Amino acid sequence: MSPAPIAKVRCRQIVDDDINNAADLLTRGFPVRSRQYWLTALARLKNHPTPAGSPKYGYVLESNGVLVGIVLLITSSIQTGGTSTIRCNISSWFVDPAYRANSTFLISRALSRPDVTYVNISPAQNTLRTIEAQGFSRYSSGQFVALPGFYPSAGETKIIEVGKLPDAPLECFERDLLLSHSSYGCLSLCCMTTKGSYPFVFLPRTLKGVVPCVQLVYCRNVEDYVRLARPLGWYLASRGMPFVIIDSNGPVQGLWGKYSEDKMPKYFRGPTRPRLGDLAYTEAPMFGV
Repeated sequence: MSPAPIAKVRCRQIVDDDINNAADLLTRGFPVRSRQYWLTALARLKNHPTPAGSPKYGYVLESNGVLVGIVLLITSSIQTGGTSTIRCNISSWFVDPAYRANSTFLISRALSRPDVTYVNISPAQNTLRTIEAQGFSRYSSGQFVALPGFYPSAGETKIIEVGKLPDAPLECFERDLLLSHSSYGCLSLCCMTTKGSYPFVFLPRTLKGVVPCVQLVYCRNVEDYVRLARPLGWYLASRGMPFVIIDSNGPVQGLWGKYSEDKMPKYFRGPTRPRLGDLAYTEAPMFGV
């Protein structure tokens, strides 16, 4: 009796026709998430302004026409200080057990561009050695939980939610960022002061699954947030969210709160070290991870 032919496995980009099968594979790989959750995530990737030449969704492993592995990629053009770089958030990596030997093939393809900065913002504890072996370095070691409403006044400040923005002096990419993140369910704000306008994005969370809070997803720099902590704190507290989670490498100077080492560490690989206070267009706001 002749041996059964060995199934060939290939790696390719995810295309629109893969959406339903990709959602099935992701649901199988991450059973705590519903199929509708993954369909929503894939729809957001479809509508996301992915830079030219980058995969719209990510990559799959395919064997005899069946999807057996997947990694989602959120690739974005990031503007900081007048310069633009490409950042890619590695997300939702799963390979069926029978094909785990091909996992390296999948992740190598996903990490193949030397001009792109790759980030992993939610690594499982048991994968840290693996991602460090892949060339990733830690850029955020923990999180600081701040109670920001009780600080000296920053002067006259007006806070406006996205959708009600006047002709505030914001860059076009900042306006787009506020609007898109509002559509993801974030709280997008513009703080207007005598010194200018400052954009902020917060993602609603709960501490220990009980206490309402928000996570800082975007600001120009953390110093802006510290300076405007009082008006922002009162604004958030009035909406039942008195605590703010900030990625950091220690206590945030100028804020009251508690720092937790090794709490949700974040890693990067590539030419540009990500700055703290910028999780825009990552799986946190887009997928609710």
